[in-house]
Amino acid sequence: MKKNPGEETETAKKPSKKKKSSSGRPARSAEKPAKASPGRKKAGSSKPKATQSASDRRKDAGASAKPAPEQIAKAAPGGHSANHLFSDYETMATYVAELQEKGQGILSGMVDQHAAKGRNKVQAPSDPLNMQDTMADVFTNVFSDPYNVMRMQFGMWEDTARLAESMVKKATGNDVDPVAEPHAGDRRFAHPAWTENQTLDYLKQSYLIQCKWARELVNKAEGVDEHTRRKASFYMEQFLAAMAPTNFATTNPEVIEEAMKTRGENFLRGFRNFIDDMERGHGELLMKQADMNYFKVGENLAMTPGKVVYQNDLMQLIQYAPTTDDVATRPMLIIPPWINKFYILDLQPDTSLIRWLVAQGRTVFVVSWVNPGSDLAHKSFADYMHEGIFDALEAIEKATGENQVDTIGYCIGGTLLGCTLAYMAAKKDERIQSATFFTAQMDFREAGELLLFIDDQQIANLEKQIDAAGGVMEASAMSKTFNMLRPVDLIWSVYIDNYLKGKEPKQFDLLYWNSDSTGMSKEVYLFYLREFYQSNRLSQGELVLDNVRLDLGRVKIPVFMQAGEKDHIAPPRSIYRSARLYGGPTRFMLAGSGHIAGVVNHPDRRKYHYSTNDALPETMEDWVEGATRHDYSWWPYWMEWLNEVSRGTVPARVPGDGKLKVIEDAPGSYVKVTTV
Repeated sequence: MKKNPGEETETAKKPSKKKKSSSGRPARSAEKPAKASPGRKKAGSSKPKATQSASDRRKDAGASAKPAPEQIAKAAPGGHSANHLFSDYETMATYVAELQEKGQGILSGMVDQHAAKGRNKVQAPSDPLNMQDTMADVFTNVFSDPYNVMRMQFGMWEDTARLAESMVKKATGNDVDPVAEPHAGDRRFAHPAWTENQTLDYLKQSYLIQCKWARELVNKAEGVDEHTRRKASFYMEQFLAAMAPTNFATTNPEVIEEAMKTRGENFLRGFRNFIDDMERGHGELLMKQADMNYFKVGENLAMTPGKVVYQNDLMQLIQYAPTTDDVATRPMLIIPPWINKFYILDLQPDTSLIRWLVAQGRTVFVVSWVNPGSDLAHKSFADYMHEGIFDALEAIEKATGENQVDTIGYCIGGTLLGCTLAYMAAKKDERIQSATFFTAQMDFREAGELLLFIDDQQIANLEKQIDAAGGVMEASAMSKTFNMLRPVDLIWSVYIDNYLKGKEPKQFDLLYWNSDSTGMSKEVYLFYLREFYQSNRLSQGELVLDNVRLDLGRVKIPVFMQAGEKDHIAPPRSIYRSARLYGGPTRFMLAGSGHIAGVVNHPDRRKYHYSTNDALPETMEDWVEGATRHDYSWWPYWMEWLNEVSRGTVPARVPGDGKLKVIEDAPGSYVKVTTV
C-alpha cells in the first residue's frame, strides 16, 4: 500500500487542536499500556534508559528541571528567544548541556543497536539497493562512447551560455523568457525571489539545466538493459532531489526570511529537532513528518465505535457498532494491508470509510494486523490466509450466524484476498460471495516503480538486512523505501521545515499515519517480492499456496476493482490487467487521485472524480475511450453495485450479542503497537 501521501495530503482533515501546556506544546494525555500478546512489542513501553531524553532522566532522578529553551523564549524581549539565548550565556550553556546529554544517549543507543545486530551474526549490506553497481554499469556504458558524451556536454554548455546571455539582458532591464523552468507541480521554487532575484534565478535555472543533462546521461546510455536504466534513473532522481538549491540555508529565500524574523532561532530549533529525531531513531535519523505526540489512536484517530471480538497471533478482528435499525444480511470483512495500519480507512469521522459503511447499513468487520516481532519471523503468506482471512470468516459466523460474507481487500491485503479466492474456488468453499479491491494487484507485469527494487542481487541484500534485524523487515526501512518514491515531498520538504526553518512537525493525521509504520516477517516479505513482483506467478496461474495451484479464472463471484489515476504504487494499468484475470462478472472503476486519496474520498467532501465503463475490453486504452466521467466520490456508485450483488436485510447486530465475547474496545491494542 502506501505510504506516500505526497500530493494527497489535502484529503485528510486537521483535527481541532488540543489544549496546550504552558510550554506551547500540546498537553500529553496519560496513556495506558496495551496488553501484551504473542509476537508483539508492548504498546507504550518505555525507552531503554540509554535512549531516554535528558528531561525524562532528570524527572526520574527527582531533580527539578530548568525551563526549556522554548519557555525562556516566551519571556524574551520581543519574543525572540535566539536574541535572549545568545546574550544569556547561562541559558545557552543549559541548552547546549541538554543537547550534549541527548547526544550521549544517542551514541549509547547506536552501540546497543549495532551490538544486537552483531548477536544475529549477520552483517547488513552497506548498499542494500545495489545502487553503486547500477550506476557503475550505466556510467561505464556512457563513457564508452566519447562522441555521445561530448554531444550531451555541448548541449549543456549551449543552455548555460543562453542562460548567461539572458541574465545580462535581465540585468539591463529587459524582459527575458527563462531558459529552464520547473514543471508545473514543482513547488520548491514558488517563492517570488526565485524569479525576482537575479542571483537566485540564475542558480535555479542552472540547477534545472544540470538536471536535464543528468537525466539525458542516463536515458541515452547505450548497451544498458531497460531494468538497469530505470533503476539508474530512479537513483539519479534521488541525487538530483538532494542537490536542489532549496535544500541549503544560504540559498533558500524562505529559510533566510525565517532566520531574519527569528534572529537565527530557527537554526537552534532545527538542530534540536534533528537531535530529537536521532534520539527517536536510536542513532538513526528518523524524520518526523507529523507531530507524533499530538495524535493518539483511539482518541483523535480511529474513533468509530466498535469492539474487538477475536484475536490470534497475527490479527485482531474488530466488529463495529451499528447505527441503523436494519443491516445487510451478509456481513462485510475488510482485509487491509499489513504494510501499514488499517486506520487509514478510519482517520476522522468525516473522512472515515468504515463509519460511512456502517451508516449505509453494513455489519463491518476489520482485520487489524499485528506489528510482528522476531518471534513471528517464520509466519508465511499461507499463515496470513489461514490465521487472517479464514479465522476471521469463522469468527464472523460465530458473531452473526452468517456463513457468507462480502469482502474488501486493500493493496497487499487485496492481493492476499485474490489468492484466497482462488484457493477457495479450488476447494469449492463458497463463504465469500463478493469481493471489492482497492488498488490491489494480481498481475504485476506493470507494477510501477517498486519493480525497480526487485532483482536477485537486491533481494539477496534485503534478506541480509532482514536477518540482521532479527528476521523482520524493519518498519523504518520500509517507510524510507516508500518515501523515496516521492523524495521532494516526503523527504526534502520535511528536512527544510524541520531542520532549516526549525518548525514543529505538522499536526496532520494523514502524515501521522504515514509515519506510524509496521514491519513485515521475513517469510512473507520475501515470498511477496519473489512470487509476485519478480516472477508474477499468480497472473500466470503458476502460484502454489499451501499445496494448491491458484487459478483466478475459476473465481466466479462478482468482483469490483478500483484503481487510482495517479497511483504510482499500484498503477491503473496494472489493476486493469488484474481485473481481466477473474472468471466471473467484474466491474472496473477508475478514481481520480492516487493510492490514498483515490480510495479515501468521502462523498460529503465533494472532491475529485471517477470514470465508469461496464465493459471490460482487452486494453485499458479501449476502456478509457468508452468510459464516462462523473464528479466527486465513487463510493455511492460502488454502494449501488454492492446493494445489487448483496441483497436482503436483518435486524442490526451488536458486537458481543453473538457467540463471541468482547475482548476490548475498538480500535484494539494491536494497532497501538509502534516500533519507535
